Amino acid sequence: MDEAAGQNRTHWPVAIGIAAQRAGVSARMVRHYESLGLLSGVTRTDSGYRQYTEADVHTLRFIRRARDLGFSMEEIAALLGLWQDKARASSQVKQIAQRHIASLSERIAAMQAMQRSLQALVGCCHGDDRPDCPILDDLAGPGEY
Repeated sequence: MDEAAGQNRTHWPVAIGIAAQRAGVSARMVRHYESLGLLSGVTRTDSGYRQYTEADVHTLRFIRRARDLGFSMEEIAALLGLWQDKARASSQVKQIAQRHIASLSERIAAMQAMQRSLQALVGCCHGDDRPDCPILDDLAGPGEY
């Protein structure tokens, strides 16, 4: 057997660094997710080192993908619960995703409004050696609260 094949062999359970690497997250995030209760039942060796199973790594990948899609930790906790509940109704999952889409749409609209405002300010700025600058004037102004 060549060296690469030997390195790809999976032995479970694994230490936190290996679990983190396999899930595509940092060891710090693994500890964070565990402290939030998203990853439970992690066993420890007699000397106190965490030991992660294949199922733990799968859960970490689930969390990472949900974070990549912008779900909040609260939403991820709910989705994890549904994922682990084989008797779940997919309608519950869809509702969470639809609420997240609505939230993303609101944030996108707000960012587009910011972009338009900044574009207008940049268009008003001469960008030359003069000290007057509409961008700074706007930032220093009373603002719209």
